Amino acid sequence: MAIQIEKIHHVAYRCKDAKETVDWYKKNLNMDFILAFAEDHVPSTKAFDPYMHLFLDAGNGNVLAFFELPTQPEMGRDENTPKWVQHIALKVKDRAALIEAKAHLEENGVDVLGITNHGIFHSIYFFDPNGHRLELAYDDEKAPEKIAMITEEMKHEMLAEWSKTKRAPHHTHFLHADELENNSADAKIDH
Repeated sequence: MAIQIEKIHHVAYRCKDAKETVDWYKKNLNMDFILAFAEDHVPSTKAFDPYMHLFLDAGNGNVLAFFELPTQPEMGRDENTPKWVQHIALKVKDRAALIEAKAHLEENGVDVLGITNHGIFHSIYFFDPNGHRLELAYDDEKAPEKIAMITEEMKHEMLAEWSKTKRAPHHTHFLHADELENNSADAKIDH
């Protein structure tokens, strides 16, 4: 195939209020407001649907974008998908940066879950004012060693087993062993 993806250009989500969203991301995550445009008609479909499209700097050329759609029904979410599943994960430098970010968020009244140990990275979780779940994560210093333990063969075996049984294969349980050591094997776990 001739397609070769270079990177994610931007990811876009819906927001309830464009200004509130820009202000919240600047205050809580220090993300600059880099661009906005608005139209009465959608350029791709030509449909009449007034919108404000805003773009935020997520660092290193990464862009997080939002649409405010005032003529559409109130924004909702997929109630059949648990809230922890769909999220935006943003990288921070190290543990000190994560701890500082957590304290900053909590000082601003944001409820924060974690620090959660995923073996190859460590994360905190919280929601923006639109109900989008966000994750801040830093890579574990031993991540390259742990990732090297997950071979090509293992990845494909896991996928085949999952496809057949819809039960979690045990190949990579070592990644979450420290985080989940106090949970019983039968417990339901939210990630």
